[in-house]
Amino acid sequence: MTIDTATEVFEEHRPVLMGVAYRMLGRVADAEDVVQEAWLRWSGADRTEVREPRAYLVRIATRLAVDRLRQVQSRNEAYVGPWLPEPYVTDFGDTAPDTAERAVLADSVSLAVLVVLESLSPLERAVFVLREAFGYPYADIAAVLDRGEPAVRQLAGRARKHVEERRPRYEVDPAERRDLTERFLAAAAGGGLEGLMSLLAPDVRLIGDSGGLSKAPLRVIETADKVGRFLHAVAQQGVSDLSYRFLELNGGAALLVLSGDKPDSIVQLDVVDGRIQCVYIVRNPEKLVSLGNQ
Repeated sequence: MTIDTATEVFEEHRPVLMGVAYRMLGRVADAEDVVQEAWLRWSGADRTEVREPRAYLVRIATRLAVDRLRQVQSRNEAYVGPWLPEPYVTDFGDTAPDTAERAVLADSVSLAVLVVLESLSPLERAVFVLREAFGYPYADIAAVLDRGEPAVRQLAGRARKHVEERRPRYEVDPAERRDLTERFLAAAAGGGLEGLMSLLAPDVRLIGDSGGLSKAPLRVIETADKVGRFLHAVAQQGVSDLSYRFLELNGGAALLVLSGDKPDSIVQLDVVDGRIQCVYIVRNPEKLVSLGNQ
């Protein structure tokens, strides 16, 4: 295999490697570092011995991600305020040929699920991602992690039970989510508290992530009255030079708020029965860097 061919093979599988690494780490920069390290190992390997490049590369990326996750888990312990994953522009391209598979991939990269995955051990998270998001057989996962298949099945069972117990039951309807996001923006920009409140579920939650680097709530805000009044107060501040752009982030419609030409925040909604169940606001500037060119 020539250098040019090796590059082509790696680039063909880059989206899958990035997908695995991001779901493992919840951080775009860390995922990109893992993919780059996987490339270095691939380019320096004896590729004549590699019969299945995709399996080989996924094994490298997963092991690197497990090692990195073990190193960075202490970050969240010292994090100021609530933690949310770094927003990730999703375009599944040819990796999801049908609607059902796209729905699975979108759910597995959603903010709600990634928050739950943070509470898994690195090995549990690796097994869950490979099995639930990418449909890998247990035998293949065992080979990736250098574990026995019975141990992998046990890890998978624990991880699935943990996630199912904690994952919110949100609907993933792209059209409805986009429509409600547009109505949310109109209500907030219009400054009417009543219109805003009509969109919120009674037990709605607002989670703001600033990392202590910008203004955002340091605790989760709960109930329609408190969330509505908070959002109304923010809208009334009338910050100048703001603009808005819709993006697909983490498998769903999201609102990119710009101050001048710089990303100020990301707003994304989770929806149940046509009402907003959760509002995510990411204002940590370090998590918005990758959105500067969107």
